Amino acid sequence: MAFHIHAARLRLYHLLFDQNRRSGRHFEGLCGVFALLSVLVIFIESGLGTQYHLTLDEWHIFVWLELVVTAVFTFEYFLRIISWPNPLKYIFSFWGIIDLATILPLYVMWLWPEISIEYVFAWRAMRAIRALRILKLLRFMPSLNIFWAAIVSARHQLILFYSFIAIVMVIFGSLMYLVEGPRYGFTTLNASVYWAIVTITTVGYGDITPHTPLGEFWPPFLS
Repeated sequence: MAFHIHAARLRLYHLLFDQNRRSGRHFEGLCGVFALLSVLVIFIESGLGTQYHLTLDEWHIFVWLELVVTAVFTFEYFLRIISWPNPLKYIFSFWGIIDLATILPLYVMWLWPEISIEYVFAWRAMRAIRALRILKLLRFMPSLNIFWAAIVSARHQLILFYSFIAIVMVIFGSLMYLVEGPRYGFTTLNASVYWAIVTITTVGYGDITPHTPLGEFWPPFLS
């Protein structure tokens, strides 16, 4: 009996995790397509719910779609836990947390319906978290491991680069705070560093701009 259970778990593991096998690739592809469609439904629901007054029957369509999607992903989540050699390790892994996050919102809203009234931000967060299902597509991209390995191998250079950028932004922000001052919107060091960030990233919202000749001299060195 134990042998048959182990064999069944092994077959399930290869189906769910082994992309070197055709069955594993097909399953991951199916999950990816399902995740993509569910995210599209989420955005359609959000757009229609904001711009139009949907009838109760129209809302029921989205509710049933969400129920089906959550049921499928819940089933997949438990299958992955069962088939993984160390279930507890999978639960706390990156993919385990993502899988749980994609199904949790519906259960929270179902068990705690008052959240939409008492805690509006938390309710909106629960609805937005469902969009994390798009991350399931990453499972279907083995080359992502190469990209991640390249980032890890260059982590020291990246840390050095971003540390240098942070130092530059603090220095230029401090200079602008000293030169321009509160009169022209540079009310605090935080606001001045914020100006340096939007300038160096070429966003340039225009909400804070230098007015003095010396203040206008610095921005070209940042952009």
